[in-house]
Amino acid sequence: MTARTAARAPAAIDSRGWTIAAFIIAAIVLSPVAALVAIAAQGSGDLWPHLLRYVLPNAIRDTGLLLLGVGVLVSIIGVGTAWLVATCRFPGRDLFDWALLLPLAVPTYIVAFAYLDVLHPLGPIQSGLRALFGIDDPRGLSLPDIRSIWGAAVLLGFVLYPYVYLAARALFLMQTASALEVARTLGATRTATFFRVALPLARPAIVVGTTLALLEALNDIGASEFLGVRTFTVSIYATWLNRSSLPGAAQIALVMLAAVIALVLAERWARRKQRFTGGGRRTHPPSPVELGGLAAAGAFLACLLPILIGFAVPALHLAVEAWSRVSAFGLSPQLLIEARNSIGFAAVATAIALLVGIVLAYAARLDRSGMATAATRVASLGYAIPGTVLAVGLLMPLATFDNALDAASRQLFGIGTGLLISGSGAALVLAYVIRFLAISAGGIEAGFAKIPTSLDAAARSLGESAIGTVRRVHLPLLSPALGAAAILVFVDCMKELPATLLLRPFGFETLATHIYAEASRGTYEDGAVAALLIVLVGLGPVVLLARMSRPLQVLTGRVNGSAQDLSAGKSR
Repeated sequence: MTARTAARAPAAIDSRGWTIAAFIIAAIVLSPVAALVAIAAQGSGDLWPHLLRYVLPNAIRDTGLLLLGVGVLVSIIGVGTAWLVATCRFPGRDLFDWALLLPLAVPTYIVAFAYLDVLHPLGPIQSGLRALFGIDDPRGLSLPDIRSIWGAAVLLGFVLYPYVYLAARALFLMQTASALEVARTLGATRTATFFRVALPLARPAIVVGTTLALLEALNDIGASEFLGVRTFTVSIYATWLNRSSLPGAAQIALVMLAAVIALVLAERWARRKQRFTGGGRRTHPPSPVELGGLAAAGAFLACLLPILIGFAVPALHLAVEAWSRVSAFGLSPQLLIEARNSIGFAAVATAIALLVGIVLAYAARLDRSGMATAATRVASLGYAIPGTVLAVGLLMPLATFDNALDAASRQLFGIGTGLLISGSGAALVLAYVIRFLAISAGGIEAGFAKIPTSLDAAARSLGESAIGTVRRVHLPLLSPALGAAAILVFVDCMKELPATLLLRPFGFETLATHIYAEASRGTYEDGAVAALLIVLVGLGPVVLLARMSRPLQVLTGRVNGSAQDLSAGKSR
């Protein structure tokens, strides 16, 4: 064996091991989808004609209309505010630049929860309007009922538009001034330049942001059910628990999964010709246009309204209700237990997701054949699987594992283990890890990309193993990426409702399920404290995201890599 071959042998062995680990992780992520097909193939007996005639048509109609409304709204709000912030100068622009991301801190089901109380006939808005106009009868003045498809679309749109805003703002800032100036010299107005030049160039990014928003809307269960919209997610939940038909729920879940695949394929198709040319140092963004008078006031209101509707109003209402509740009755001990449950399970899932993300990212770094990279991409697909679909698909693999373990334990030790995983919180942690692994793996992979491979070679030449190289060299350098990924995964686990509802152990409650239960009973004020706690937990990471994702600096390479870590992890 030559010296060169001997030097490469340990790396090859390590690469094979890490690649095998990546494929095992990818198989675990895909197992719920395979199980879903197997469960659905069992048939739902006499329930299927009912599902086909009554449930599926309503679910397809309501889901389609909801996605249409949300898609249109997030595109208009996200693109419009991004263009104003990126290309115009007006009072409050620097504040709106980051404040427009604040609705990401409020889960969709909490916004619906808050507005059901705010817009109630006896709530503060309608009561205030009746007092203003001197109307004593509650029936004398009534606003349109928010419990409708379009009410749900409006609320979800004002919460989810930041996905489009973040992507569109980055592309608008990256566009060079020369492209826009050429259009202006050819006689195009500012409006025509926007629609004919800037908007087509930013279309791939807008499609990416819109797709992410639609995936979040499709995953929602709380807001849809609170507002009376029978989406796929609500239908799966009702069929599984209310009708006790797991095969029927699996069949609906497969239809929903087909809708998710169609969304992802549409996003990929829209980006198929995305290309960028020109060096970052030779380009410069367009100079902001100074707005004044009515134009400045209009831009100010256009950016303020989404923040008010998507964040300020629900957050302020929750704060008032929470203060009223705590000052009158104190902090419930049960609420502290639920907060501990939420934080504990989210922390465990975050730690596992980071560990698995390191394995996937390092396997892709070591393996030159591309197989580990392919496995990493497959393992990141969990983010596109809605929580309800994931929960249904996990039941069979977990039950099979539990039964095999129980049989082996009885055979060897004469002791039954029972439902060790599927009957405990381990199933919920596994669902969290699969669902949000893409955030962890994507952020860590982006962090690895900034570490020169020469450091790996230097460590290996000094006799360090692959694990030792990760521990002593990579982990200290990856700390910004790990921190950003940990924050995002933790917050998403805290907010996750569909998977928590379906996989939680018996008698186990989190802050999210507490809010769901209170809203289902109509006792909104009792859930205000839990809702406010989730909003406060989500607020810090959103502010961090706003500070770290400075698109112009990131795209020109004049800022540290933490923002790219955060953006890459969230978008993968």
